[in-house]
Amino acid sequence: MYYESFGSGRPIIFLPCWGGDNGEARDIHEPVFADREGWRRIYVDPPGTNHRPGDPNITDQDGMLDAIAATIAEAVGDEPYAVAGTSAGGLHARGLIRRYPSRVLGLLLRVPGVVVDRGLRTLPTDEYLRKTPYWQVKQDQYYDPAELSADLEFLGRIQADPASYGLRDDPSLRFERPTLIVTGRQDTMTGYADAWGLLDDYPRATFAVLDQEDHDLPVRRPALYHALVADWLDRMEVS
Repeated sequence: MYYESFGSGRPIIFLPCWGGDNGEARDIHEPVFADREGWRRIYVDPPGTNHRPGDPNITDQDGMLDAIAATIAEAVGDEPYAVAGTSAGGLHARGLIRRYPSRVLGLLLRVPGVVVDRGLRTLPTDEYLRKTPYWQVKQDQYYDPAELSADLEFLGRIQADPASYGLRDDPSLRFERPTLIVTGRQDTMTGYADAWGLLDDYPRATFAVLDQEDHDLPVRRPALYHALVADWLDRMEVS
């Protein structure tokens, strides 16, 4: 697996959406650290992304999580770290906490995938969502290239069946360190309502539902999202 690392200090592991690569999370989050020291940011490319073939030994989400955990061990050794996951990366982040609860300093979930089976998700409509020029820019700059560079056959085999797309062990676990959950009010992919049910596991969570944001969050409200991330970092720094 490939990863990019920036800065020094306590590590934060950024895990992308399913089929996504490190570039989108990097460009969204690096502005938060422009005037903030003390954090090493590690942006991960999972197997089957960014022009790297899938691993035939990985047949389910647990195998993917094994590979992610091995990459984190390579990058940070035994050092504690924070973890930030987008969409399916949120499932991976929660899976890491399930495996290594004492090592994780804090958790950020951005438009997290909570219910694996799409047919069982509670989803809003995008009736009130206003399209913006930047939405198309993001599609052209990140999502379309990520899809073209991904091993879609490998990823598709895992995603096709909820039994292989979900983790074998329920990732629910009480986690008492700073947490941020940010969802989009018009997110028709993972929604916002299902993530509300996570709050019982995270007694130190800030939960935000942003109007005029969908699964591409934060296309329209980057300043607000950056403020929420900065607050999450503040809370970890004083924990």
